[in-house]
Amino acid sequence: MEAIERPPPVAAPGMRAAPGAGALTRLAPPVRPLFTTRGWLGYAAAALVLLVVVPVANLALPAAHPLHASDYLVTLLGKILCYAIVALAMDLIWGYTGILSLGHGLFFALGGYAMGMYLMRSIGHDGVYHSDLPDFMVFLDWKAYPWYWSFTDHFAYAALLVVLVPGLLALVFGFFAFRSRIKGVYFSIITQALTYAFMLLFFRNDTGFGGNNGFTDFKRLLGFPIATPEMRLALYAISAAFLLGALLLARYVVTSRLGRILTAIRDAESRVMFCGYNPVHYKLFVWTLSAVICGVAGALYVPQVGIINPSEMSPANSIEIAIWVAVGGRGTLVGPILGAFLVNGAKSWFTQAMPEYWLFFLGTLFILVTLLLPHGVVALLRRRGEALR
Repeated sequence: MEAIERPPPVAAPGMRAAPGAGALTRLAPPVRPLFTTRGWLGYAAAALVLLVVVPVANLALPAAHPLHASDYLVTLLGKILCYAIVALAMDLIWGYTGILSLGHGLFFALGGYAMGMYLMRSIGHDGVYHSDLPDFMVFLDWKAYPWYWSFTDHFAYAALLVVLVPGLLALVFGFFAFRSRIKGVYFSIITQALTYAFMLLFFRNDTGFGGNNGFTDFKRLLGFPIATPEMRLALYAISAAFLLGALLLARYVVTSRLGRILTAIRDAESRVMFCGYNPVHYKLFVWTLSAVICGVAGALYVPQVGIINPSEMSPANSIEIAIWVAVGGRGTLVGPILGAFLVNGAKSWFTQAMPEYWLFFLGTLFILVTLLLPHGVVALLRRRGEALR
C-alpha cells in the first residue's frame, strides 16, 4: 500500500513547536507592558502638570494672576501627594493581595519620626533653651540622647532609619502573622491593635519621642531654611517625583509574574498553595514593600506640615487611608491616588467652611461608595469614557 504522507504537526493556540522537533511546548506568558499607549500619555500628562505646570504657576505667574499657585496651595498639594503615596502603598496589599491593613498609619508615622528627629537636631542652639538637646528633652529633664537617636544628626543615617524602621517592623510582624495564616478581619484587627499600642507608647514622656507634643518648630533641612517658599516648592517637587516613581514601581510589580501570583493569592489562596507556591513569601514581600513606601511618604510629609506627633498613629487615620483606596477604586493603582486627592481636597474645604460636618460627610461618602460604587470612582470614569467612545 502506498504510504500516506502526513502533514507536519501544527501548534495549537498558545503552543509552539520546539525547534528541530515535533514536540509541542507551551508558550511563555506574554509580557504585559507597564502601561498602554493611552496610559503612558496619561502618565506623561500627570508628570507635566505636577513637575512643570504647578512650579511655573507658583514662580512665574504674579500673585494677582487667576492661574497663580500660591505657597499655601503648593504646601497643600505636597501634603496630599504624601497621602497619595500612602494610598498607593495600601492598594498594593489590599487591592492586589487582598490584605486589608488598618495599621498603615503606623509605618507612615515611623518614617515621619525618623525625619522629624533629624530636623529637631538640625535646630542646633536656635531653640527656646539654646541647648544642645531639643527643647522637649530639656523641658522633660533629659540629660543625653537615648541610644536609638544616636547619629540622627546625619541626614544619611536618618534616611536609612526612614526605610529600615518601618521595613523591619513590617517584616517581623508580617512573618509571624502570615506564617500563622492570620488573614481577613482578624489581620485587620491586629494591625489596628498594633498601631494603637505604638500610639500609647509614643504618648509617654519617658520614651524620647516628645510625648503628646511630638516634634515641631523645625528650622532647617540640609542647612537650608525650611519655611521659605523655595524649600516648600522643592519638597513638593520631591514628593511629586517620588509618587510618580512609586507608581512605576507598583505597576512593574503588579504586571510581573509576581503580580499574577499576588492576585491569585487574593482570589484563591488555597489553590495557590495546591499549585506549589508558598503564599507567605509573596505576602511578606509586598507587605514590607508597602510599609517602606509609607515610611518614605511620612518622611516627606513632616517637613511640609512642620510637626509629627502620636496622633498620626491613631486608628482613625489608618481607617481613613482605607477609605481613600475604596473611594478611588482598589486594585487599580491610579484609583487610590485619585481617591486621596478627592477625599483630602474635600477635607481641606470642609475643615475650613464646616468643620463640624466633616466626619458626617466622610462616613456618608464611605457608605455611598460601598453601596453604589463598589469599584470606586475609577470604574465610574471608565464606564463614562466607554459610553462616550
